[in-house]
Amino acid sequence: MAGEAYDLIVIGSGPGGYVAAIRASQLGMRVACIEKDATLGGTCLNVGCIPSKALLDSSELYLQARSGLAAHGIGVGGVTLDLPAMMARKDKVVKLGTSGLGSLFKKNGIDRVQGRARFADARRVVVRDGDREQTLSGDRILIASGSEAAALQALPFDGERVVSSTEALTLAAVPQHLLVIGGGAIGLELGSVWLRLGAKVTVVEFLDRIVPMMDRQMGAALQKALQKQGMTFLLETAAVGAERTAAGMKVTLESKGQRSEVEADVVLVAVGRRPHLDGLGAREIGVAVDERNRVVVDERFETSVAGVFAIGDVIAGPMLAHKAEEEGTAAVEMMAGQAARVNYAAIPSVVYTWPELASVGLTEEEAAGRGIPLAIGVCPFQANGRARSLGETVGTAKILADAGTDRIVGVHVLGPRASDLIAEAVVAIEFGAAAEDLARSVHAHPTLSEALKEAALAVAKRAIHL
Repeated sequence: MAGEAYDLIVIGSGPGGYVAAIRASQLGMRVACIEKDATLGGTCLNVGCIPSKALLDSSELYLQARSGLAAHGIGVGGVTLDLPAMMARKDKVVKLGTSGLGSLFKKNGIDRVQGRARFADARRVVVRDGDREQTLSGDRILIASGSEAAALQALPFDGERVVSSTEALTLAAVPQHLLVIGGGAIGLELGSVWLRLGAKVTVVEFLDRIVPMMDRQMGAALQKALQKQGMTFLLETAAVGAERTAAGMKVTLESKGQRSEVEADVVLVAVGRRPHLDGLGAREIGVAVDERNRVVVDERFETSVAGVFAIGDVIAGPMLAHKAEEEGTAAVEMMAGQAARVNYAAIPSVVYTWPELASVGLTEEEAAGRGIPLAIGVCPFQANGRARSLGETVGTAKILADAGTDRIVGVHVLGPRASDLIAEAVVAIEFGAAAEDLARSVHAHPTLSEALKEAALAVAKRAIHL
């Protein structure tokens, strides 16, 4: 493939990159996709979204078998944990996804190129794989190189005692005490996995609340639910130092001027992610970045260098797989002369704890900041027949509507399968629905989704079951 010319070269095969490559091929472009790792799929498929959800589901089943089935009249004795088998199942799920991507690349005629990419100029990319090197040229180049875990100066990663989310998915044994630095989605999800499997879990968060990008009321309710499960929280606290001990790590914490020490055998640093641009040579050819090292793009996802585009975690916005997918699709459709857009007001966010927390649109605080008067409707899952049948009544569905127009501006769901329920809210916001539209839509009974209908009714104080 040395010296071959393409219509589009995609750097990175994560959700943004592989979706962009497939869509570009569908639109008649000749496409190459460069991936530095041996498997396709990027962080999401290999060491992020998919393996974490596999472990979350397995650990939830383990917890149910140990303590949740008696309420259903099911007696189970002698429940044991086979951690290697659980990890093997997780790896199988990952392999199914990555191998499936390989088949999709072949089906769509996409050239898969393994190695590390570096810009030679705005039209050529040098790919190095070990001792081999080749140069690809393309009319357009799309940066979809994703992100990597951000480190803390006080707790540098060692991959054994101080780990990122990648290593936290492959621990060989259940920690006695897992110290999680960061109260965002990644820390809470992986903390939940190991809590269910028997670890003591302490979450340290620098701010005064967990999941700070979510609705404050919902975040507080999630914290309460996780505390009831046994998770401990230290808010307004920072990790300022650490030393290795024979058993693990001794971490120095600081809160409101006071210092303390806590010992843990594993420390998970989950304080966010940073764009992965190192070694790519993008800046060297003139690609502009902002103060947070994110690539600056215009409304067509084109960078400051003509013909070079960027999507996903390397540009501004939430670092979410589905956001990257939509940007990848929109970017290549606009390259092909089609009309396309990404509605950033309708991108859902999910925390896959139990209960799950899902959100789309504005929070109450954000609406207040924009001067939007709100009419709010809520429905606790205690009032939902299906939730009671499942024995999963913790949580609430909340709908925020503009008090003047009734248009839905935000939806927040804490409860069972909130990650699935939020899709209805995304569609509602995408089509500019009013709360009355959702309230008058027929929902099957009994279903969890009726909580959204009831919350929509409650916006106009017409709730039936509350």
